[in-house]
Amino acid sequence: MAQTFEGIGRLGANGRRNEAGEAPPAGAAPPEPTQPPQTAGPAGADIRVIDLSRAGKGNYVGRRGKLVQAVWYVLETCVLDNRLLPLSALRVGLLRLFGAKVGEGCRLVHPMRVKAPWNLELGDNCWIGVDVWIYNQAPIRIGSNVCISQGAFLSAGSHDLRTNMDLHVAPIVIEDGVWISSKCVVQMGVTIGRSAVVTPLSVVHRSLEAGGVYGGNPCRFLRWRFQESAKGNS
Repeated sequence: MAQTFEGIGRLGANGRRNEAGEAPPAGAAPPEPTQPPQTAGPAGADIRVIDLSRAGKGNYVGRRGKLVQAVWYVLETCVLDNRLLPLSALRVGLLRLFGAKVGEGCRLVHPMRVKAPWNLELGDNCWIGVDVWIYNQAPIRIGSNVCISQGAFLSAGSHDLRTNMDLHVAPIVIEDGVWISSKCVVQMGVTIGRSAVVTPLSVVHRSLEAGGVYGGNPCRFLRWRFQESAKGNS
């Protein structure tokens, strides 16, 4: 028993021994816990931070002066995005006044946002749902008989994530008969083919073939919308 108590005493207050089996000096701080090695990105490379103050407009072209953009911002807020004005004709007229091409029979009765109406083309008989945001730094062309449901976000711009975060823009094309359902995101440079359907909460990061039903993040093919479009099916 004496050896047992002696052995315990040699462990010291923190209950640890050094590499030689000896207890650390009295009052010494316990050793730091071993930490796993830290890596700095792929192959141990340093991870830099992009200076956002140096980011530029990239290939973006405003196409309208600052005064026109400021006037549009006010009217967009007061009229286009106003829930108290369920008047489709008023929204259509305002968009056309600022350069948008809007076809016949479009239903724009709900509040919506359009960054640059001069970059918008809308075909006939389109439905635009509540809180749709068309962020069109580059042209967005929407065909006829297209339904864009509540909360959808179409963005024709993004940033260069590898170099300097410059703004880069590319057009979006939505062909006839497409249904973009609620809370979807459509990214720059995408074409959505004729009569395709995008299911709720999906992110469209690449072009979609006509006639399909797509969903998910990232968006993927689920099935064909119409039986006659079932390519390759027996």
